[in-house]
Amino acid sequence: MELAGARTLVTGGAGLVGSHIADLLVDAGVDEIVVIDNFTRGSRQNLEDASRSGKVTLIDGDIRDVATVNRAMDGIDLVFHQAAIRITQCAEQPREAVSVLVDGTFNVLEAAVNAKVRKVVAASSASVYGEPSYVPIDEGHPFNNRTLYGAAKVANEQILRSFNDMYELPYVALRYFNIYGPRMDVYGVYTEVLIRWLDRIEAGEAPLIFGDGKQSMDFVYITDVARANLAAMRSSVSDDVFNVASGTETTLNELAAILLELMGRPDLQPEHREERKVNPVRRRLAAIEKAREMLGFETIVDVREGLQRLVDWRKTIKVLA
Repeated sequence: MELAGARTLVTGGAGLVGSHIADLLVDAGVDEIVVIDNFTRGSRQNLEDASRSGKVTLIDGDIRDVATVNRAMDGIDLVFHQAAIRITQCAEQPREAVSVLVDGTFNVLEAAVNAKVRKVVAASSASVYGEPSYVPIDEGHPFNNRTLYGAAKVANEQILRSFNDMYELPYVALRYFNIYGPRMDVYGVYTEVLIRWLDRIEAGEAPLIFGDGKQSMDFVYITDVARANLAAMRSSVSDDVFNVASGTETTLNELAAILLELMGRPDLQPEHREERKVNPVRRRLAAIEKAREMLGFETIVDVREGLQRLVDWRKTIKVLA
């Protein structure tokens, strides 16, 4: 799918992933980048770089509003559907979660069909896998999910599949693993654990680890996630799902040690507390061969380099604040 000259829509485009996609779309030579965002997670500051191109049209709106979505979709060729709410918020506000993640996604896809959009690339999540039956987790792994967030992402994938069958709407769904990097939410209620750790280390306090610290994640740097989206859009592949991950397993203990070293506080030792049962998943390690073979995508930023970039970016945010 050719990006140059296209009119694109990015839902949730002022957020972490959406704004980085917008940056790459500018470089790809698209004609216009329409962003729809209600700014519950995103910020206008995230779009400053892309907006300098003069190609960004920003709509302050909610994907749950059908009229707003239809207006945003008018004349669009390609859609990157990124709008969502966090897994922790889903547990606390389940009705809100279904409204945004299921009803909102339906609105976006229905509008895409009516606008005769050429292709949709949509954000899914490794949450659909739940506790893995085996690792590395490939795309054929069963849905062991037990969270509402994961259930909504499964529903998103199934709606995409049904729209492909009913309306021949081309799509690719990307199952993101543990995303991190600049433009992560620093001040929000649902701030990610990495930011909380950085705050504590800067204050001379040990990072808190709930449990033994052997829980693992597969971290994928934000610019790699954005690259995966463009690779999926450019490809001829449709009606398929792909992991977006590094294929490297990092425990919380290892993550804390790297952060303490990068911030010059190797003297601090992580403080372990009783494990909370918010997310029962103990391991995350993705199989990445399918994305490499079919999309030509693989990550280029390793965890240490990515964490250094995150630490450096956070310093600039603190200065601006």
